Amino acid sequence: MTTVKKRADFVRAAQSGFKKVTHNIVVQYLPHETAQETSEGKIRTGFTASRKTGNAVRRNRIKRRLRALAREILPEFFAEDGVRGGDVILIGRYRAAEAPFGELRRDLRYALKKLAQAAEVRDA
Repeated sequence: MTTVKKRADFVRAAQSGFKKVTHNIVVQYLPHETAQETSEGKIRTGFTASRKTGNAVRRNRIKRRLRALAREILPEFFAEDGVRGGDVILIGRYRAAEAPFGELRRDLRYALKKLAQAAEVRDA
């Protein structure tokens, strides 16, 4: 799984992609237009937490938790038929630092399912 590092890529996902907000995270998804295969190499992930979420220690804790979550869930989600690869940006909210990991997992799965449906509807 490769990571999104450039600000321009984060901005493109925010402006042109799909967004789903949950209690603990915000997920932005920008499907690749040309990606027909859904191999792991086609998924790029970005992780961020704004300064509103707290000091550097808290922000880094949130990002570590989001990275662990992405490693666990994204490969299995994008392995499903019909789900195109793309850029997935995970933005940690304040509660993500202390939320139980199961709750974060449930939020991410829910958001990805809704985003995949929205992308599928727009493509049709």
